[in-house]
Amino acid sequence: MALIMKSLANEFFLTMEEGARAHQQANADVYELIAQGIKDETDVGRQIQLVEQMVAQAVDAIVIAPADSKALAGALQRARDAGVVVVNIDNKLDAEVLTERGMQIPFVGPDNKKGARAVADHLVKFLEPGSPVAIVEGAPNAFNGFQRKEGFEEALVAGGMRIVSSQTANWEMSQANQVVSGMLTSHPDLKAVLCANDSMALGAVAAIRDAGKSGQVLVVGFDNISAVQELLQTGDVLATADQHGDQLAVFGIEYALEILKGNAPPADKETPVDLVEGTAPASAPAAA
Repeated sequence: MALIMKSLANEFFLTMEEGARAHQQANADVYELIAQGIKDETDVGRQIQLVEQMVAQAVDAIVIAPADSKALAGALQRARDAGVVVVNIDNKLDAEVLTERGMQIPFVGPDNKKGARAVADHLVKFLEPGSPVAIVEGAPNAFNGFQRKEGFEEALVAGGMRIVSSQTANWEMSQANQVVSGMLTSHPDLKAVLCANDSMALGAVAAIRDAGKSGQVLVVGFDNISAVQELLQTGDVLATADQHGDQLAVFGIEYALEILKGNAPPADKETPVDLVEGTAPASAPAAA
């Protein structure tokens, strides 16, 4: 069983790997695990190489969180043609590309749009109608990033917020720090920043602190990584979404094992995503 993840610089995927390794140790008589990741979220070429390496090593199944929803399709098709079971987790492969190639690859993961909508709905309770807000997007080539942006936007529009900026930071903390610094300069009245993952939320919080605006600009994220836990308690992060990263790969692995046994036809399976509320800063309006 090969687990191919995105950037291991992101705590979310380290947590995913830890959960997968714990599951394998508890099921050592059932399967062996090869876990691999890439150096950053944009290293798509390396992820394609990893898929090809796993096929060359004759693994029985690949469970993959693709860095790019379209670019991995060719390599995964070659894996399928070689008889390897493929299960897609975390970031959904592009449906049109799969249809064009005549492939059915099951997706096991959360409804990212639903999770982002819940986070943004919670944020809106602490803002006045018409408040200027900004979105820090994930990688533009990732379907889950697009879904989270859509969920944020739906809640913000429904709540009467004013979206003054929406920019990508490619899931990276350092890029988010720079992006949010620019947003604060361009929009000094900014009231909230919605980040498509917690790594970017960490970068946003640092930028807000550097600008001397802690407690004045609300931040929300997505993933519920351990690094954000203290910030939820202090109010530096108002909320995040927990898609249970420690179990996400396990869900995919267990489904791949069922397919290998002939017990499950390939089909999508939705996994849980839950709102995690933090402490509201004293300067925020009371929730409705």
